[in-house]
Amino acid sequence: MGKYFGTDGVRGTANEDLDVVLAYKIGLAAADALNLNNRKIIIGKDTRISGDMFESAISAGICAAGCDVILAGVVPTPAVAYLVKECGFDAGVMISASHNHAFDNGIKIFGPQGLKLSDELEDIIEKSIDNYKNIKLKTGEYIGTVKRGDDLIDKYIKHILSISRNINNKKILIDCANGSASQTADKIFTGTGADIINNKPDGLNINNKCGSTALDNLKEQVKLGGYDIGLAFDGDADRCLAVDENGELICGDKIICILAEYLKIDAVAVTKLSNMGLHKFCAERNIRVEETDVGDRFVLERMLEKDIKLGGEQSGHIIGLDYASTGDGQLAGALILDILNKYNRKASEIFGVMRVYPQVSLNVRAENGRKREIMQDESVKNYLEYIKDKLNGTGRVLLRPSGTEPLIRIMLEGEDLEIITVYAEQIKQVILKTG
Repeated sequence: MGKYFGTDGVRGTANEDLDVVLAYKIGLAAADALNLNNRKIIIGKDTRISGDMFESAISAGICAAGCDVILAGVVPTPAVAYLVKECGFDAGVMISASHNHAFDNGIKIFGPQGLKLSDELEDIIEKSIDNYKNIKLKTGEYIGTVKRGDDLIDKYIKHILSISRNINNKKILIDCANGSASQTADKIFTGTGADIINNKPDGLNINNKCGSTALDNLKEQVKLGGYDIGLAFDGDADRCLAVDENGELICGDKIICILAEYLKIDAVAVTKLSNMGLHKFCAERNIRVEETDVGDRFVLERMLEKDIKLGGEQSGHIIGLDYASTGDGQLAGALILDILNKYNRKASEIFGVMRVYPQVSLNVRAENGRKREIMQDESVKNYLEYIKDKLNGTGRVLLRPSGTEPLIRIMLEGEDLEIITVYAEQIKQVILKTG
């Protein structure tokens, strides 16, 4: 992680960690560092109240650097990535804090192929941000302009519709998290006869007790309503999780496993957080598993490096390189419905083939400056080794700094939920004592 860029762009509380001055500098520095004079950059946003504000600030920076801006309005993150490549834009910017609450926001930048920027290019932009006064502002006829491109989203919707097939005799419930999918899900899934909830954003209700990070309501409605399956997206619709007919979670690992079978994939890329059950499922079917650091950008990098067509995260980032250059929740949702239709069995039967081993996750608040200290603390490292010895090959422990929030994340996995819960709390207490 750099000074500004985390594992998924620049992110923070609006007008605190991330303010309009920084947003302007990012727009200016990115356009300058990418050498995009007199080029076109598309900007999308999710439904947060601060989206308009940041859209204006970033646009001003881009125009000051001599580039034109096309405003796509409220769209999913994967739509920006798709439209950059499909329409020949030179770069794309998505204003979103993804699954975070409404008062956060973020800035993600995509290059001309619809891919997130490399670490090296982000480093160059960060240096330009800090030295933004050295960037020569354009004048006269070379100043960029801003135009609207609200109809561009139709190209993305047609793209997803071209991949999915008709769903027959299935009862489907879709949760849009009051986010970007509120603009697209009804058109993408209208042919399925799906019922759609949490699709009335007001700027403050994005991810508020809904979407892929808060599934309790969806689980209950699926059970009470007799639905065959429920789908949930996050605020910018780059994640998808599902709920079977019994209201049980279908996590990203299960989705990846069944998609690998359905699409006849011989290798998948996943993160260190993926469940032991995924590894066992893939081993039994001769599907190679490539493991990466946590973050969909690392998964994508490995996929490109090893020519792997499918990858993702337990949290619901599902990347299918034959269809998209980043995680796409609605694409994943469409493929899940295809699978449900093809096999004509209950979702619990299809996705229950992968056994999920118990996992426990805890968070410890730690400001960015403290994360490195905690990770290098000898008492913390020694206790992690102690827990690993106690698990003795029947589970695993992972401690990592969040790339998007001021948190240290603890994850334990094993065969006995009660035991690993105790271990996780013990690790948390050791970390707290370092402060």
